Amino acid sequence: MKKLSNSFASLQCIVLIIAFVVSTGTFGSGFSNKWRIQVSEGANSDGTISFLISPKTSDDIKVDVHISKGTRENHVAKLIKNAMKETLPKKRFHVERDDGEDVLVKKKHHAARFGLKLLSNSVKSVRISLNKE
Repeated sequence: MKKLSNSFASLQCIVLIIAFVVSTGTFGSGFSNKWRIQVSEGANSDGTISFLISPKTSDDIKVDVHISKGTRENHVAKLIKNAMKETLPKKRFHVERDDGEDVLVKKKHHAARFGLKLLSNSVKSVRISLNKE
């Protein structure tokens, strides 16, 4: 009976560790040469959307995008694009909008592949989806 109790406690510990890693965003999203940021819905509050770009061979880059209440989804995408273009090194990244509400972040020819994470989003109603391409 004691062995079963110890096994159950070990299993609970593993589940808690996995839940923590997933909830804190420290679980690796992998690397890609291009990412699509999809924006859905307009802003129902002021807030900030924060991204983390993690090039495979250099330091992480944090990008904060400040959004005002009433900003529509296409303009949210434009603000994200502009913030990415201002923050990311132009020699290593190309950023553009696609279909109005999507932002593409691409590595340039000789640059390293990179990871992209959504760190936080305090803007009510705006949903952000990240997809490798």
